[in-house]
Amino acid sequence: MSITNKNMNFSDQALGAVMLALQNSLMHQSDIVPVLKGFNFVFDDNNELIVTNPPILRAGSDEETPPE
Repeated sequence: MSITNKNMNFSDQALGAVMLALQNSLMHQSDIVPVLKGFNFVFDDNNELIVTNPPILRAGSDEETPPE
């Protein structure tokens, strides 16, 4: 079996996906490993990795903001 080394770099999009996963993991005090293992990667036109299934960030609050 031969092993070929190929350099792979994260695109800005892939790095953002990792950061969103980390932020979500910290906010919910949950394990980040299953999210990272679930990422699907492809190469873009610049031979950088992109995530085809990035985490979704839901904005909103259950609390009502008091008027100023």
